[in-house]
Amino acid sequence: MGVRCIVKSCDNKQGRPGNTMMFHRIPTKNADLMNRWLLVLGIVPNTPVNTITKYFVCSEHFTVDDYFEKMQVATRTMKRVLKDTAIPSIIKTGQIGSPVVAASTSSACIQLPLSRDVSCQTDPLETHTVGTQLPLKTLLPHFRSEGVQANVSCKDFGVGTSNADPLGLSSTPVKRPRLDLDEQLEDDALEHSSLEEALKGQDSASLDSTLKSADSSTPTHNSKKYIVYESCIMELFNVCPVCTRACDVRTQRLGTFLSVKQWCPRCTFTRHWNSQPVIGSVPSGNLHLSAAVYLSGASFIQIEKVFKAMKLQLFRYETFQRHARAFIEPAVIHHWKATQDVILQSLSQEEKVIVGGDMRADSPGHSAKYGSYATMDLRTNTVVDIQLVQSNEVGGSCHMEKEGLKRSLALLESRGINLDCIVTDRHPQVQKFLRERNITHYYDVWHMAKGISKKLEAISKQKDCEKLKKWMKSIINHIYWTAASSTSEPERIAKWTTILNHVRDVHTHEDPLYPKCEHVIRKTTDKSKWLQADTLAFYKLEKLLTKKRTLKDVVKLSPHHQTSSLEAFRAVILRFAPKNVVFPFIGMLCRLYLAAMHYNENADRPQAETEEGVPVFKISFPKARKEECRVKPQKTQPTFGYVADTMDLIFEKVFVNPVPYTDALLAIPLPEDLSP
Repeated sequence: MGVRCIVKSCDNKQGRPGNTMMFHRIPTKNADLMNRWLLVLGIVPNTPVNTITKYFVCSEHFTVDDYFEKMQVATRTMKRVLKDTAIPSIIKTGQIGSPVVAASTSSACIQLPLSRDVSCQTDPLETHTVGTQLPLKTLLPHFRSEGVQANVSCKDFGVGTSNADPLGLSSTPVKRPRLDLDEQLEDDALEHSSLEEALKGQDSASLDSTLKSADSSTPTHNSKKYIVYESCIMELFNVCPVCTRACDVRTQRLGTFLSVKQWCPRCTFTRHWNSQPVIGSVPSGNLHLSAAVYLSGASFIQIEKVFKAMKLQLFRYETFQRHARAFIEPAVIHHWKATQDVILQSLSQEEKVIVGGDMRADSPGHSAKYGSYATMDLRTNTVVDIQLVQSNEVGGSCHMEKEGLKRSLALLESRGINLDCIVTDRHPQVQKFLRERNITHYYDVWHMAKGISKKLEAISKQKDCEKLKKWMKSIINHIYWTAASSTSEPERIAKWTTILNHVRDVHTHEDPLYPKCEHVIRKTTDKSKWLQADTLAFYKLEKLLTKKRTLKDVVKLSPHHQTSSLEAFRAVILRFAPKNVVFPFIGMLCRLYLAAMHYNENADRPQAETEEGVPVFKISFPKARKEECRVKPQKTQPTFGYVADTMDLIFEKVFVNPVPYTDALLAIPLPEDLSP
């Protein structure tokens, strides 16, 4: 026969007379659990509560599984705590009815004989806990003392204020960050439970297993996700699957993460369920959503509005920023550098390379803070390099374009790339810099045509100059024809000046390099469209087209490649870095890299076709052609392979070991703030 021991009195208020022995008071708040204790201990069920509270049960009558480790916030030490559902079960041997005196004089243990119904020929039914595949200590309830009024400080790499580390990143290996402690953890049933402490109990094998979904061949971030309503989730936990009775259900939320704890007070069935895998100590859905918003060029503020409209649970903006600094931005920089190395290695094997360059300011005028200078290989339509310049680095926004070009050319030279020529706009500082470097420099035709068209439009609005409006389109076309059909600088000048004869209906010219117009000469009945040599309109047109600076620019018009692709790339940047949003330096740089990767992947998409193989076209209304439409080929849908590659990098490498990637980010020099 076995006996169970009960401590009838104890002077130790903590119920711990020795270092190895613990004593537990019989629970009285839960009537069902209290009756089970009384039944096992042989105490009369109708005993008054004030008498029951005087009884204690020593720890020898509980198994190891009846305890869990709890972190003491004040002392930062672990303490063994008895579970709420524990029932004394260990049986000690000894003589029936003979009392056993404890070592301590302040307490006494009394042996009570175990009674067994003689009519029952079977052993009592054993109950066990049915749980999930998570470790035993995964989401055990932990309590925090109400007397602690301060939050636990948690050092999370990616957050800092030192001058030596302005981004808050550190190259020193740090402890794996726990769940975001500043998040407002919502607990519908247990007010003081801590999800961070619960997740800390997972072992290394469990953490590795959470990197994969139910299908081990599919990574966590590549598995499918669904929108699930809370009422539908609760339907799965309200009823016990063993005894079909109502269960006690407790939920905890952290951003998009939901944890459900189910406990049956009758059959002691327990189950813990997580709505998403936990990587390390971070819910994978929170990090995945932050990465998806960042890599797609979306705005967290707009996404937050969508989530609020749908009542979807979302983490705070501070969490998004922390994810970006710690994991997303280091991954973006690493992925762009790896892609750029492949491009530069390919260009270094070519004999001559033709590049185009152009700068994009984050705001119009001389008040721009950032200037991003993009360099593109015009033969392959590929962005080669992007340099971000802050205005206080060069003494003003008007000097940013030259500085960006200098940095890009220095990178190309360091990688052994031989430049044939460079095509840019007509920026005076860029002209002087390339002339001093003896680099062949051509001007983009569109920029010159745009400048002349604005001046022609202003002249055509003056009195007696209205006829010039009819010739504006012909003159602009003449600029493109002159640049494309000329093989030498004198030939360009000769062809350019023939427009002054053409507007007067004269098609033979004195210059031997171009003596006659190539078009078919037709007689016209409408002589009012031709200009006369002695009119004010012709005088102003001649003065504009034959100015010294205009002729110098015509000589340098690019005969082959233009920078129209760079203008298209600037339109892509607007998607990732709108001008009405202010970004920090690293944030702006990463968004420029994302725009470059998106453009390089989708620039040369083929034209879309119907199922029958018929090419598809679309109608567009460009701003440059007022009240006019154009028919353009409809390209196939863009792809986002760079997003998938960066996402794999974040979850499989950066999150596992962020130190090498943050080191590369810290190596980027940061300019001083514009205002102290």
